Amino acid sequence: MRLFVRDLTVIDSTYLCPDRGLVGESWLVDIELGGSLNEMDMLLDFGQVKKLIKRLIDEKVDHKLLVPQRSPLCRVSSSDGYTELDFLRPSGKSIHLRCPDEAYTFIDAVEVSNQALSKYVTEVVLAQLPKNIKDISISLRHEQIDGPYYHYSHGLKKHDGNCQRIAHGHRSAIEIMVDGELDIDLATSWAMKWRNIYLGSEEDVVESSLISFYHSQDWQQHYAFAYESPQGKFELVLPKTETDILPCETTVENLAAYIARTLAKVLNGHKLMVRAYEGVGKGAICEANNPQ
Repeated sequence: MRLFVRDLTVIDSTYLCPDRGLVGESWLVDIELGGSLNEMDMLLDFGQVKKLIKRLIDEKVDHKLLVPQRSPLCRVSSSDGYTELDFLRPSGKSIHLRCPDEAYTFIDAVEVSNQALSKYVTEVVLAQLPKNIKDISISLRHEQIDGPYYHYSHGLKKHDGNCQRIAHGHRSAIEIMVDGELDIDLATSWAMKWRNIYLGSEEDVVESSLISFYHSQDWQQHYAFAYESPQGKFELVLPKTETDILPCETTVENLAAYIARTLAKVLNGHKLMVRAYEGVGKGAICEANNPQ
């Protein structure tokens, strides 16, 4: 006997990639459980499936930086509740972080793939299920997006939840309408501009020498970010070519408004609407020419 749940939850995280750097991603989660019926003639009550398994996934992988633990590019050290990570990509594109331990999940793999992440989640969840559940299959898939989309990472220092972690992200659609008509070209241009991007707030930019693990490194081609939030101090150094700095916090509301304001400068007199997504099925809408 098997039980299934589709669209159990969405994992919004960022993973480290040698070619793409910080990659914001959104995975839809489907599960199947196999085993014998319990005293209620069930494998597991659907309420428990959603409550227990979703909680485990949220705790272990959602809104985290997913690190390929066996990658030869990784250098990791931990002390006093903080983990320092160097991801030593070639061509001057190294990435460096120091964050609370809870901001990371280490995957036992050379690279973070759907298969490696599914295996990790499966092992974590199965260990917490009742004894009558003998096996579990977890599938990760992308939302079908019939239009432009981009991968972005960010951190929201004012957030009182896990969004405050400095390197988590999303795979997000974007829709732009001009005078009531969908403009695919404009949306595509923004999707290309923010392809595999880190979106940082200008008020979080600091001098590289102020980063706690700075030791005279050559970081002239990098931006450094640092902030304090309820979960602790977060620091990040990454290539300028993979970063866009905005004059605001990078909430999805502000992203929609920023795109609308930028476009309104060149589309004066036209009715403009921007629908910016944050992962799957949620986001913000801003109308212009005078976006608020």
